Amino acid sequence: MRSYQQFCAVAKALDVVGDRWVLLIVRELISAGPSRYTDLLKGLPGIATNLLADRLREMEKAGIVRREEAPPPVATTLFHLTARGEALRSLLEELGRWGAPLMGVPQPNNVFRSHWLVFPLDAYLVDKTPEARPVAIQLQTGDEPMVIETLDGKVRTRRGTVEKPDAVLAGRPGLILGLLAGRLQLAEAKERGLEYTGPRDVLDRVIGTWGAEGPKS
Repeated sequence: MRSYQQFCAVAKALDVVGDRWVLLIVRELISAGPSRYTDLLKGLPGIATNLLADRLREMEKAGIVRREEAPPPVATTLFHLTARGEALRSLLEELGRWGAPLMGVPQPNNVFRSHWLVFPLDAYLVDKTPEARPVAIQLQTGDEPMVIETLDGKVRTRRGTVEKPDAVLAGRPGLILGLLAGRLQLAEAKERGLEYTGPRDVLDRVIGTWGAEGPKS
């Protein structure tokens, strides 16, 4: 890794995490959990295989990532974040908040992975009635299903499905983000192709506010 050669905490941090792809690798390991090399390649479209290998070696050396040989039937190497790597979560959450106003209409060449929703949704959605029973909203967008759940007064997003969701949202990721951000009304989102099934109060319970420049479509 290159160094700024500056005796400054910010510069020292950037010496470690400032190279291209490093923070996105951290994003993958936070949002997707321990991952195989092939999982990371899938979640980082555009990265060269040799560059990913180089970055992982550098991140291991820096104490951000560790590798573990998983036992059968997996029998493969899994990459995990160390405690020092997990400490970057708050930094990525703040970057996500800062970048949310930039997420307008997706460009034609933009790629999308469903689990990338974890950061913006977990950062912005709030359970408005934490005293009520937990609810689950199934999301159908992108390459795999996701679930928004209320738990202990917080809202969390994860991969997977639930057997009996309280509501289902299906459509383009920009529409789902716009609706959940509070930038689109449900009726308008439906006119643009979003599908919603379930009681309206389930949706209203978690809709956030991203400000005037949040995602719109």
